[in-house]
Amino acid sequence: MRPSLAHAVLFCSLALCGCSSVPVFTSASAPTGPAGRAAITGRVHGGQNPISGAQVYLLAINSTGYGGPGIAPSGTNESASLLTTGTGQTSLGFYVTTDANGNFSVTGDYTCPQPTSTRPYFYAVGGNAGSGNNSAIALVGPVTLCPTSSESVVVNEATTIASAFAFAGIASDPTHASTSGSTLSEKNLNHQANIEIQLVDPLTGVAASTTEPGNGTIPQSEINTLANILAACVNSSSPSFTPCTTLFANAKNSSGVAPTDTATAALNIAQHPGANVANLFALQGSSPPFQPDLSAAPNDFTIAIAYTGGGLSDSNDVAIDASGNAWVTSSAGVSVFSYAGEAANGSSALTVGGVNAPVGIAIDGSGDAWVNNTGTASISEIYPSGSAAPGSPFTGGGLVVPTSQFPANGLAIDTSGDIWAVSSGSTVLSGFDSSGSPLSSSGYSGGGFAGGIAAAADAASDLWAPATSGISEFVLGPNSWSNHSPFDGGSVDEITGLAVDPSNNVWVANYGNSTISEFLFSSGSWSSNSPISGGGISSPLGLAIDGAGNIWVSNNGTNSISEFSSSGDVMSGSSGYTAASLSHVIGIAIDGSGNVWVASNTQSNDAITEFIGAAVPVVTPIVANLLSPYGSAAVNEP
Repeated sequence: MRPSLAHAVLFCSLALCGCSSVPVFTSASAPTGPAGRAAITGRVHGGQNPISGAQVYLLAINSTGYGGPGIAPSGTNESASLLTTGTGQTSLGFYVTTDANGNFSVTGDYTCPQPTSTRPYFYAVGGNAGSGNNSAIALVGPVTLCPTSSESVVVNEATTIASAFAFAGIASDPTHASTSGSTLSEKNLNHQANIEIQLVDPLTGVAASTTEPGNGTIPQSEINTLANILAACVNSSSPSFTPCTTLFANAKNSSGVAPTDTATAALNIAQHPGANVANLFALQGSSPPFQPDLSAAPNDFTIAIAYTGGGLSDSNDVAIDASGNAWVTSSAGVSVFSYAGEAANGSSALTVGGVNAPVGIAIDGSGDAWVNNTGTASISEIYPSGSAAPGSPFTGGGLVVPTSQFPANGLAIDTSGDIWAVSSGSTVLSGFDSSGSPLSSSGYSGGGFAGGIAAAADAASDLWAPATSGISEFVLGPNSWSNHSPFDGGSVDEITGLAVDPSNNVWVANYGNSTISEFLFSSGSWSSNSPISGGGISSPLGLAIDGAGNIWVSNNGTNSISEFSSSGDVMSGSSGYTAASLSHVIGIAIDGSGNVWVASNTQSNDAITEFIGAAVPVVTPIVANLLSPYGSAAVNEP
């Protein structure tokens, strides 16, 4: 039986354990001596074969700054060894060795990680899976955190895949994983620990098909396929055999460097899931050990969980709050899903506070959700508890009933907590203060603003919105349009998504010509490579930016999402990233753990999809990036 979420305080991998609702061990409550620590036992397997003679390390991530994709390994983000003794020692620290049956035991000779933001994991290297000693073997698995009773876990290819994807945003290789150590980053890592044990049972090493609450569908066959790909090398006799050389040649990092072990290969695949898919898939062989597996090569190797329930019906937009909850608008109302996909509002969508066919949604600095309603010319405010704010819904300010139900970012919130709404069919920008009172009885027009369905605030307290042939800048301080507006160019065509990156550059999604464009704030001009196409972009509707400045686009035309680097280079392959649950996609958002959430607008597939660890973590909600302790950029890592 899979461990419940309540067990998350005991299990973790590649980073941490615990969840925000379950207490974790602190310096005061953690056992302080070997006598107070129970034995940690486990089994290391390659496929279905025990690995003998493997060196098993007990490591913990660091908290000196993020060590995710593109960050070179260094002494500042190197994982710390927690073993105080063992059967041997290397530069990584002490290790214990697996026996002929792949078993190992740590009998209390370890330290508890301090602070609690540094979490432990098992790292098993080398050994013999039956074909001979293979130095290319490297596997990652779950570990008990300063347990008070003995636990036994499995370290194999499936646990390695689950760990690699869950924590792809904070690791540069399996021995270099690091976060900022902030309270927010610790909370987000705790979330990923729970997601990791949802993917693979740490007690058995078996991939799951559904999440524990029962409303999430996990791509079990894909996880098994990825595990089989690693197993082909693990069960080889040396790194020079074809399964290993093929794996390493097709699982390079962002700098084009090939890995030399299977755990690094798994991490590289998680960080580049669209690369060399067919070549990697072919490594499974005719009798792969993990079943069921995929019968044909997928479009990509992203791991996406589809969550249903919560009253979803024709979903529109999604926003992430500070606790990692995903707030989703649909024709039925507003649904709230925890970071693990459990519907917090039960089986019926929220319709409090005048919610009426809501579309755009944004979360303010207090955690309140604001939505614009297509059924009425109003916006509604919902408290984190799910109740309505007094006076909701709010009207006036020139707000009109939208003529389109396609907005992915119809609302923006600025540094003062004011809410700004744009509506298709209107050339008026409507502003409301945090109490819902209109900032202007008739709204704001001019400056080239042409209405539309997207808006975004930057770190300089300015608002950006669509213009007829470009974008317009609304200076929030004096509540007036910039004298330089509109900024024409960029080959913009029916803007449906708009976001500001860490350099204060403004990115737009062009529904009309299936491209994205970048406006360079420092020069006041459009980038020379705009418009940017490729990467599977087709009728884009939503746009989000992750902690590394990568641009994510939801494609309504091809039911996919696309990823671009901050310089506009395609990162998601020619067809983007896909999932079976994507259909008529609209809204897209990134959470504090690097998961990408996508809303699908179809009654035949009412699901919210979470791509696990696909992006780089970002501070949530979006407005929190503009506030203390952040504020210097519109996008930050937690």
